[in-house]
Amino acid sequence: MRWTRPFSAVGLVSLNIFAGFGQFGQFVGGMVRAVPDLGTWGRLLITQMRRLGVDSLPIALFLASFTGIVLALQASYTFTGAIPLYFVGTLVGKTMILELGPVLTGLALSGRIGANIAAELGTMRVSEQIDALETLAYNPHAYLVVPRVLAGTLMFPVIVIFANVIGITSGWITAINMLDMSTQEFVRGLRLFYDPFDLTYSMIKTTSFGLVVTVVGCYQGFTTQGGAEGVGIATTRAVVTSSVLILVLDAFWAVVLL
Repeated sequence: MRWTRPFSAVGLVSLNIFAGFGQFGQFVGGMVRAVPDLGTWGRLLITQMRRLGVDSLPIALFLASFTGIVLALQASYTFTGAIPLYFVGTLVGKTMILELGPVLTGLALSGRIGANIAAELGTMRVSEQIDALETLAYNPHAYLVVPRVLAGTLMFPVIVIFANVIGITSGWITAINMLDMSTQEFVRGLRLFYDPFDLTYSMIKTTSFGLVVTVVGCYQGFTTQGGAEGVGIATTRAVVTSSVLILVLDAFWAVVLL
């Protein structure tokens, strides 16, 4: 009957959502069970750390350098005539470490790393290479998922540390060359409200971002269906989902830790 169609549609959507959660839970369970298989993923970890971490440094540092420049310029514009100019150092340091360094780097790398993982594993899935690994008695989670997840989780904080340093350095260079500030003034502002917990907070956030980006990318790649079109869909979903989760985690850690 026609009047039951909306309820049927809602029920179908609900079933699909719960089925998706169940499939994701099975995927995570398989990944966790594969962790003890060190002989399989251990020899692949360094390669993945280079691919996901070292190769991602240029885009992260490029983004951080211009972020530091913009922060310094906007801070000077905002503070003119009201707040001492050395607070530019405070704003640049605090904002880079607590927020823009981790979040902007995470969003940028979700596009690079998350899309790369989803496309690579999705292509392997539709070309039946993952099924071939199972035929050869390899655990695909240990061979494909665990090294990528561990590499991303370990390397994201390293990348963000470099990004924070470059962002603050570019803000300092901008301040002394364009804002008529001295190095002493910038460093005074930088040290004014510095708290060692800022670095801990930044690393906690960044580690969770790395975990989310890699897990989502691997999951989308593993569940790809439909040939080349399916690979494109999986790649898009990986980037969108990981970007949304990064913003959600950003708010979550702010509520929990600050």
